[in-house]
Amino acid sequence: MLSIREIAEATGGEIASGGEVCVSGVSIDSRTIQPGELFIALKGDRFDGHDYVPDVLKICGGVLVGRSEFSAAAGGFSLKGVGIGGSVQGKAIVLVDDTLRALHNLARSIRKKFRGPVIGVIGSNGKTTTKELLAAILGTRMKVLKTTGNLNNHIGMPLSLARSDADVGAMVLEMGTNRPGDIKELCDIAPPDIGVITNIGFEHLEGFGSLDTVRDSELEILPYAKKLVLNADDAFLSEGVRERFQGEALSFGIESSHADMAAGDISLSDEGMHFSLCAGSERISIHSGLSGRFNIYNSLAAACAAYAVGFSLQEIKKGLESFRGVNMRFEVRKDKGVTYLNDSYNANPSSMEESVKELARRMQPAGGNGQKYKRAIAVLGDMLELGDYGITAHRKLGQWMSGLPVGVFIGVGPLMALAVSEFKGKGMHSGTSEDAGTALSSIVREGDIVLIKGSRGMKMEKALSAVFGKNPAAKEV
Repeated sequence: MLSIREIAEATGGEIASGGEVCVSGVSIDSRTIQPGELFIALKGDRFDGHDYVPDVLKICGGVLVGRSEFSAAAGGFSLKGVGIGGSVQGKAIVLVDDTLRALHNLARSIRKKFRGPVIGVIGSNGKTTTKELLAAILGTRMKVLKTTGNLNNHIGMPLSLARSDADVGAMVLEMGTNRPGDIKELCDIAPPDIGVITNIGFEHLEGFGSLDTVRDSELEILPYAKKLVLNADDAFLSEGVRERFQGEALSFGIESSHADMAAGDISLSDEGMHFSLCAGSERISIHSGLSGRFNIYNSLAAACAAYAVGFSLQEIKKGLESFRGVNMRFEVRKDKGVTYLNDSYNANPSSMEESVKELARRMQPAGGNGQKYKRAIAVLGDMLELGDYGITAHRKLGQWMSGLPVGVFIGVGPLMALAVSEFKGKGMHSGTSEDAGTALSSIVREGDIVLIKGSRGMKMEKALSAVFGKNPAAKEV
């Protein structure tokens, strides 16, 4: 619970009404606001939360609004020139100069008072899964506040912080970036004690311009973190950290012989993955329900961060094995003898390469008993926000896939049309994900394995829906 007086003090706001009110939480969404919550009226390019205040006041415990939008008169209050009268009775109203800055200041105040470990998770790929894995491990011992879903930007992260309560023992905050300065802004709000860097790859090049700028932007976390956890197998990342960070650094990896947290004896299957988790002379066997070699790295990142906090390998094992995955991130589903790899949440060149590698790996003979699958089909949507590199990236993808055991390639969107044109096998092109799903339905057959992936804007999950719509009971494994 937060008192309105605490909120006003943290945000530099003025209490216009309801100074003794306490609120149970914070929301910026008028559609999901709950009784007792504080509604923060944010402004965007295409919306203004102040437009919803009159209706929200009928439900919530109070509102935080822009001072310039609010006025008091003898007959009551008005917002943007419209009277809000009796709906204010018993409700709190806090006036601020800038509602977004107020949200940041509220989150900053909560972080400043927090005494438990705060862990920031950054990197080009695997942030959300690593964050969820780490929260699952820490949750075996304490209550964990984590950023909700993939809400990792200048609104989502502070909003998650503002929903903290007195029982929280640790915070795990995913921090995303689209351009230089984003990580610095988030770290100014919630400085992490430990920074986890999953990897550096080709992401959001439209905003960054080059891989060097991607690394520089991710490493904006360095002045804030007291301790780092980083991918020892990412030489480009390690080089950048060595040049700029003088604090304690722990590493994780599969290939590196110097990693503090390593994986060995790796076995991957549709049903999950088995590996030995090694920290120095300690070793423990892990049986995870996740799939894909890249999820070994996500598991190692989370394990290494938990180890840095003081968790034992046994506690880490319990947390890793309890985790069942993140929606639309390499979910394995089966339908009528066909295996679908649903990795449709997002994509960039680095993550696309890893997912296609996993598709190709599954076409290899299993234990000398022949191929498990008869044919691999890749249904791939455009990789967006790559700027001038987009054309090159998609052409390279098609060329590279030509040397892999991919039987059919269905490209979705204008950029993937370029990839299909470079592909030497059977290629098809669709304008939308729904059309791709229809095309897939007409060719897929028993024994196939299908990868579905693309940038969020392509909504590639609709391709899967077009297939599963004919059989909603398709089994997830």
